[in-house]
Amino acid sequence: MKIVGLTGGIGSGKTTVAKQFQALGIPVYIADEEAKKLMNRSKIIKRKLIALFGDEAYKDNTLNRPFLADKIFNNAENLEKMNAVVHPKVASHFKNWLKKQIAPYVLKESAILFENGAYKDCDLIITVTAPLELRKKRLLKRDNTTLEKIQAIINNQWSDESKISKSHFVITNKDLEETKQQVQLTHNKIVNLIA
Repeated sequence: MKIVGLTGGIGSGKTTVAKQFQALGIPVYIADEEAKKLMNRSKIIKRKLIALFGDEAYKDNTLNRPFLADKIFNNAENLEKMNAVVHPKVASHFKNWLKKQIAPYVLKESAILFENGAYKDCDLIITVTAPLELRKKRLLKRDNTTLEKIQAIINNQWSDESKISKSHFVITNKDLEETKQQVQLTHNKIVNLIA
């Protein structure tokens, strides 16, 4: 089973692109969503995060995301500590998920595919891009956030140029119809490459 990594900066539209691949019958593993679920379900993760950040890390037995966001977004050391707890669990969860899939390839969608080294497990990589101003506009509309918080996240991610230099495919997500065409084209190329 071939693993195709799907990444891109925050607000680039990775989820939109992932859904379009799903519509073509490709199984998609969304690492961020699975990480959130594991952070709420896994007693080991819970125990380690409380040890790192204190009892406030969980509120009513659920991950206290605003509290954690404040702890990690402008603190690379805290972000690294949290990732060291969460990423190994996500990696083993992905391996179990992978065993159950039947398709020519699967997509592993992760905003920090390069930053956390997960790209090394991928056979091919797709980077989704969009103009920075459009990304910021999307995020302000989607999330209850500020430009300052968006910039902090962007600063913690690799630049598009760095991601593109290590990618096999690039999908520019500005216009939905054009994006769909790019997804179909990329899918065809991947199928031909792995045939």
